[in-house]
Amino acid sequence: MKKEIKEWIFSLGVALLLAIGINSIIVGTKVHGSSMAPTLNHGDILIMLNSKKIDRGDIVIIDTNLEISPRELEGLNILAKWKMGKTKELVKRVIAVEGDSLIIRDGKVILNDEELKESYINGAETWGNINIERIPEDKIFVMGDNRTRSLDSRDSQIGLVDLDDVKGKIIIRLFPFSKFGKIE
Repeated sequence: MKKEIKEWIFSLGVALLLAIGINSIIVGTKVHGSSMAPTLNHGDILIMLNSKKIDRGDIVIIDTNLEISPRELEGLNILAKWKMGKTKELVKRVIAVEGDSLIIRDGKVILNDEELKESYINGAETWGNINIERIPEDKIFVMGDNRTRSLDSRDSQIGLVDLDDVKGKIIIRLFPFSKFGKIE
């Protein structure tokens, strides 16, 4: 009987350690809002890889100092409100990384002296007047795919994002099931 209890406790401990380990590497998250449409939509459930290796084109989750409004908390249960915390996390696409030059003018995005081809924005123009000679060390420039409805690096509330504020990159969409798969 004692041996069975020890085995049971050992198995439970291993399972708990595995769960904690996996959860520290891979985390689920949900899209709130339309700033990443048409790529990601409100309510999509995603899997994020906790990774600081970020490349141009990656879709990332960033921590911000923006406070969550009471309106944004409406309809959420207590656990969801607690999990969200007091500040917003944003889902955005990495456009430029350390060392890149970036110009946004006349609806076009010029990255390292070449116009960026962005099929994921469905022909929409990119508003803004940005001229960054060189993205500083440990910073990235992010934008939402829905350029007309995205709060992102073009706005001074967000600006260039510190790599330390990147929680990870999106790798898979779990829901809706009709769109299940790797995120490009």
